Amino acid sequence: MERQYSSLLLDKAVGEFAKLPGIGRKTALRLVLHLLKQPDADVASFTDAITTMKRDVRYCRVCHNVSDSELCPICADSRRDSSLVCVVENIRDVMAIENTMQYHGLYHVLGGILSPMDGIGPADIEIDSLVSRVAEGGVTEVILALSPTMEGDTTNFYISRRLRGYDVRLSVIARGIAVGNELEYADEVTLGRSILKRTPFEI
Repeated sequence: MERQYSSLLLDKAVGEFAKLPGIGRKTALRLVLHLLKQPDADVASFTDAITTMKRDVRYCRVCHNVSDSELCPICADSRRDSSLVCVVENIRDVMAIENTMQYHGLYHVLGGILSPMDGIGPADIEIDSLVSRVAEGGVTEVILALSPTMEGDTTNFYISRRLRGYDVRLSVIARGIAVGNELEYADEVTLGRSILKRTPFEI
């Protein structure tokens, strides 16, 4: 592909920024030109933060949330209700629910949802580790807080089948979230109410 700018280095940087989700080449160019004007120390700090994050960020051994240590701050917080486990698709959903300040239990991040069309099966997401958590005891309720899409409902159904036989209550967030919408885009009030008004999960 022929370069678009007078500088090959600039063109390469724009190409890398444009790989980020939601960033087109125009926005990428604006970001690159902004960095180009910044002091070397600021640019070095920016690149170091990204490099350090990629190298050192970890995933909680319990819930699979991002963490700086083996146990994330939520799982390590003794004030949280460890009998409640809220199952979410991704880390952004944890952040969205935490922002509502309506939930005080723990989480379980699946890292995706079942999608046969995309080749994502049960072995590709953290379902086995969820079953293991429940099997260990201490969990009285599993809240299924997946986006109300066909894939989300399929994942809910599969999890309910895997947890059948365990002494645990299954609930699903109230459908104040419009069907087909992604959880992370719900407003905090609606999402908070959906957690509080969760209903028993029925097959």
